[in-house]
Order: sequence, then C-alpha cells, then structure tokens
Amino acid sequence: MGTVRLVTLTSYVTIRQDAAAEITESRSRFRCTLARVSDEQGARTVVEHVRKQHWDARHHCTAFVVGPDRAVEGASDAGEPAGTGGAPMLEVLRGRELSDVVAVVSRWFGGTLLGTGGLARAYAGATRAALQEAGTLERVLQDLCEVVVDIAAVGQLEHALRSRGARVLGVEYTSEASLQFAIPPLARAVAEEIVAELTAGTSALRVVGERWVDSVG
Repeated sequence: MGTVRLVTLTSYVTIRQDAAAEITESRSRFRCTLARVSDEQGARTVVEHVRKQHWDARHHCTAFVVGPDRAVEGASDAGEPAGTGGAPMLEVLRGRELSDVVAVVSRWFGGTLLGTGGLARAYAGATRAALQEAGTLERVLQDLCEVVVDIAAVGQLEHALRSRGARVLGVEYTSEASLQFAIPPLARAVAEEIVAELTAGTSALRVVGERWVDSVG
C-alpha cells in the first residue's frame, strides 16, 4: 500500500483587480465582467448586479471558482446551447489556475448565428480579454502574530519587522503597545529573533491565527 502524503496549501492565484473587456464576433457583442469574490454567494451577487446593469443583453453566461483549493466552482450557459457559454469560460479560469473570481459575459445578439463552436470561442475569448485587463497575483497563507512591548520600543520594532517582510496590521495602545502583524511561517523564526533582540528578551511573539494575504511582490 502506498504512503498517503497530506499537502498543506500555502498559496493560490487570483485576479489582481476587477476588470471588464468587450469583443465583437459577427456583430454580436460579448462583454466580460470579472470580479474578485470570497465565496459562492459573493459570486452570485456579482452575477445579479451585472444582469441588472446590462438588462438589455440577451444572455449573461457565468463561471466562478472560489476557495484556496479551488474546490467550489460553477458555470451557467444562461439559455445558450449547452456547453457554449459557461463551460468554456470556466475552462479559461481553470487553465489559469485562478480562484476567488467570477466571470460574467453579457451578449448582445448582432443578427448572425455563430454556431456552437463560434459561441464557445467568443465566450472564452471575452473572458481571456478581461483577464488580460485584470492581471493576476498570488495570495499566501501567513501567520497572524502579536507581540506586546513598551511603547517606546514599538516604532523600532515595527520598522525592523517590515524590513524582513512582515505586514504590520495595526498597533493598539494601552499602558503598553500591542503590535499585530502577518508573516510567512518560514520567516517566523527570524521575527522571533528580532523581537527578542529589540526587547532584550522581555517580550515574546505569539501566534494568534492564520490569514490569506495578497503578495505585493
């Protein structure tokens, strides 16, 4: 019997920004709206918004993928022949290995029938055009950390952590300063050394959770 290895997911790819693009095929207009979403309900909300915004379009085909592991996905041909709208759009998203994204392609009929092959190419082409506008970025899983230090030391500590790749999320002040930041798990040991050095060992880093963050690289 083979050995089962559990792989911990530490990153995935999504779009950099919401975007839209339009192409024309045989006088039919295909406008793709792309948006970042965090769950299926968010995707359905975007779809409904686009339907209302472009109420005069004949069809609104959709595709979405959500979750770091891309486990939740869906597609709709919205009245187009089966497999000619949502399916090719979904294949474009899968091919780019994207998640947390919804695509809605609104079609205004131009008077010429495109056939199943032509429709599939147009819906996929509009999705690719919008992705070109949106760009992509990596989301990475980071440790959420907290450290409590003397108020006089928090500025220097914040600067040192930022210089080593930490993302400072905030500082809460009472009689002391509570600094919250996110950092890749592999860099946690370095952060611990920085805290120990700058506080002369009087403070210690505490991991309080995990968080997905956009990579700025």
